[in-house]
Amino acid sequence: MGSGLERAQTVSDRILRPRLLLSAALAALIIAAPAGDQTSARAMGFGFGAARFNSGPRTFIPKGNLGHTTIGNGREIGNGRGIGVVNHVDSGKGSSNNPCKLDRRRCVVNNGGEHPATSTGGDRPGKGGDPHVTPGPIGGRTPHLVIPRDPIIPTTPTIVLTQPGSNGGVLQPPDGPGPQAIRRRSGSGVPPADERRYSPNEVVTELAASTTNQQTDALGRRLRLTRLQSASFQLGGTTLVRWRITDRRSVPAVVRALETDATVISAQPNYRFALQDQTGTPAAHGEGDPGQYILDKMHLPQAHELATGTKVLVAVIDSGVDIKHPDLVGDIAGTFDALGTGLKPHVHGTAIAGAIAAHGRLMGAAPAAQILAVRAFSGDGGPDDGNTFAIMTGIDWAVSHGARIINMSFAGPQDPGIGRSLAAAHEKGVALVAAAGNKGAKSPPLFPGADPNVIAVTSTDANDQLPAFANRGGYIAVAAPGVDLMLLAPNGTLQLASGTSFSAAYVTGTAALMLERRPDLGPDRLRQALTGTAHHLPPRADKAAEDQAGAGLVDAYQAVLSLAPATIDAAKAMPAEVRR
Repeated sequence: MGSGLERAQTVSDRILRPRLLLSAALAALIIAAPAGDQTSARAMGFGFGAARFNSGPRTFIPKGNLGHTTIGNGREIGNGRGIGVVNHVDSGKGSSNNPCKLDRRRCVVNNGGEHPATSTGGDRPGKGGDPHVTPGPIGGRTPHLVIPRDPIIPTTPTIVLTQPGSNGGVLQPPDGPGPQAIRRRSGSGVPPADERRYSPNEVVTELAASTTNQQTDALGRRLRLTRLQSASFQLGGTTLVRWRITDRRSVPAVVRALETDATVISAQPNYRFALQDQTGTPAAHGEGDPGQYILDKMHLPQAHELATGTKVLVAVIDSGVDIKHPDLVGDIAGTFDALGTGLKPHVHGTAIAGAIAAHGRLMGAAPAAQILAVRAFSGDGGPDDGNTFAIMTGIDWAVSHGARIINMSFAGPQDPGIGRSLAAAHEKGVALVAAAGNKGAKSPPLFPGADPNVIAVTSTDANDQLPAFANRGGYIAVAAPGVDLMLLAPNGTLQLASGTSFSAAYVTGTAALMLERRPDLGPDRLRQALTGTAHHLPPRADKAAEDQAGAGLVDAYQAVLSLAPATIDAAKAMPAEVRR
């Protein structure tokens, strides 16, 4: 009997003791291995407690070592709380051996990119490579989602779309349990049935910032689209792509198809917008400041005794500006060609820049302001003129370059992508001013003026009446002169022109005066100061102007005077988004 027990113990020692010693050696090896050392295609760990074997061939797993890991076909092994090494394997394809840290939010798998933890029992997330690089697929199959650096929180609700993890579960977001998501924009980008103000063979999409060129090209092949332009879109934390439809499918049909694709965050038509000016005519030779009746109407000379717009950055999204015009010398702080066809001077963009910042033969509303000239319109009515893609990339560039105000003297349809861009800019403290439109009293609201984040400006004439071309209605915030204005033109010349475009530019210049006086002024308080100091227009006999021009005619002097100058301490206390 004793000899039998002795023989059994000897057999046990011969089998178990070497394996236990091997386990200890492997544990020591794992402890010594540097982070990210890819040494094995199996999940291994170490801990205390009775040893056990899994069903796989000769794979030793000490009990109580890993909270959750996956090996081979995705089985979960281990239920303890010991600190271990996660070696994530997807059906034997690819691995990453990384020490885990006590973070409880993320764990690193495969290529070292950051990946939300999938552990359900004592998870110990790990540390990998740069989470902001574009990783390859996990195990060669499931796309790896990356959260952009400092993403802007969308101002509209989002629909959460789950993506399967490599172990058959779902990825978890960094802020706790739940599905990782491509943040699909709420609502549909399909245009209304009666809307035709868009390019008939183009669409615009937003894709995740981590989307590679290969993935973008694959999307184009799936949907039979040709990529025309791509741009990083910082305001949305996405990539903006402009596509051409290569067959006879309609824009609404293609938008619907794109919205069913899991890689697309948003899809919409490439809408078209138009500059809001009436036909300009050359100004009579020798006319100068005396012909600028707008100066007295808005009390601008008095306002300039308080502020001139010094160092305030104003973005002008328009056609090309003549940056060499003598009245704009020293005014241009930067230029951006959103069309990519060259910065060609144009009468409209030059007039807008001059209405804001001219300081020579003519006087702008803010003669010391600095202009960021964004060319999103060619001015010739071509296919690329004032489209969604150009305007969105122009807004994004302006905000990223420190614009405090953005002037948009154009109008068109309601555009969901531009609307999101404006909301993001508003959240960053950027004041937004736009022309109300030149379609007259019966026109529906035009955008971007009708956007709730935008100050919409309509026109008045020399008698403080609304001209026939001026849009009106409840979305109008204020009015400014816009009939027969003397304005700059390319090649050092002048022009006479009319339109809500120029009314908006003078209000933009007034806003620059206000921001010089109060650099910490946010866009909502700026609107309140403008509307609170405006003069109601005298009613016409038919009362057509009553309540149709917002708060009325802007008074630049009263608007600036209503703001107490900012103290040095107040300027230092400004939010980072406003203080630039």
